[in-house]
Amino acid sequence: MASNSVDFASLDLATQDIIRQGVSAREFAYCPYSNFQVGAALLCSDGTVFTGCNVENVSYGMSICAERTAIVKAVSSGNRSYTAIVVSADNGDTFVSPCGACRQFIAEFGLEIDVYLAKPDLSEVLKTSIRDLLPLSFSSLN
Repeated sequence: MASNSVDFASLDLATQDIIRQGVSAREFAYCPYSNFQVGAALLCSDGTVFTGCNVENVSYGMSICAERTAIVKAVSSGNRSYTAIVVSADNGDTFVSPCGACRQFIAEFGLEIDVYLAKPDLSEVLKTSIRDLLPLSFSSLN
């Protein structure tokens, strides 16, 4: 097991549920260029969960990551307070974390948001925070 990772079964049921939702969101990814499916699940302070997947475009700069998809869905539904986000992709033995743009996007809504990096087979989960993933962030929240 990777350092700081935990066994999925040791997590509480609510956390397991949002992780499963993030893993399941990968199924909807539109990634014909990279063939790299990413899923996300965003837990709002009121308990609502928004999922997202990556959506690619032949013009790579026009693509959107799973994390930003979930946040955009939440904001467009009127929800701007988040406690956790799950990111799941299959990269073998390595956890996949949010890219730099997604880290900044998440940080816009709070530096204490928990970030769960989950392997799609649910064998391991790494818990961190956006503050840890983006130290010295460019934010009005510092």
